[in-house]
Amino acid sequence: MVRSTWTQPEWGKISEASPSPEPFQGCGHCLMLLPPFSVPPGFRAMVGTLGLGLLTACVAGPPVPPEPPASPSPAAAPADAGVPALTAAEIEALYRERLAGSRTRFTEADVRFMTDMIHHHAQALEMAVLAPTNGASTPVQALAGRILISQQDEITLMGQWLEDRERPAPIVDLETGQMLGSHHHDHHDHHDHSMPGMIDDDRMARLAGSHGTDFDRLFLTLMIEHHEGAVTMVRDLFASDGAGQDEEIFRFASDVHADQVIEVARMRLLLASLGGPPDMETQNDPASSTTHSPHHHHHPDSNTP
Repeated sequence: MVRSTWTQPEWGKISEASPSPEPFQGCGHCLMLLPPFSVPPGFRAMVGTLGLGLLTACVAGPPVPPEPPASPSPAAAPADAGVPALTAAEIEALYRERLAGSRTRFTEADVRFMTDMIHHHAQALEMAVLAPTNGASTPVQALAGRILISQQDEITLMGQWLEDRERPAPIVDLETGQMLGSHHHDHHDHHDHSMPGMIDDDRMARLAGSHGTDFDRLFLTLMIEHHEGAVTMVRDLFASDGAGQDEEIFRFASDVHADQVIEVARMRLLLASLGGPPDMETQNDPASSTTHSPHHHHHPDSNTP
């Protein structure tokens, strides 16, 4: 191939002796001959600087905008920023207002539950105080002691709940479980035996007259029935429309349910170790309970002297 030499004045001074440049391979179908030319002074430095700048921009990615200045935190705000601090008196007033609001969220079913449960717990105290004097075994006395402590505390809690809501609370002798009076028109100074698990007077008298192992077995049998009645009362409360929404009564009723279920399981195991429950039919026979029941009367047709 013949290479030609040529001049292009506007490209600068061209050397006639300089060979034409090597052909530039473009798309493969055309051949372009670029003429040699002299580079103006400073042009290479300018191109190098421009290329380095483009390379740096490609590597570094798009420019990151500057972060906005950080706003001061609320804690750093000056005292006179327009947000007055609450005084201790105002905080106390808010607390009392919310507490009073929470005490308005109760129903008559809640009041009835707490009132009835005081009577229910009081009878448990009556039963438990017999354990030391009636020759109960050590495990039964320990159980009776736990019942005394827990239900005395709960009677106090329930009475306070009623008073806080300006409702009358039954008055109980916490040492004996005896009712000292009540402002509730349905109960007065005696227990309502229609409540679930309440023990009738005859069986209470029979328990008071039993001793030793007989006392243990009868005590456990009656207390299991009594505890299961309390569980039923809790379930009835939560089944009542709108009842149990008060936070305090919800927590209390839930605790009663859990505690009574656990104690029932323990008493069943203890009762089984003593031979199971007593024969209540035999104990209901007047001939077998003459020395225990104050209501026993001689039948006129009996041959017994």
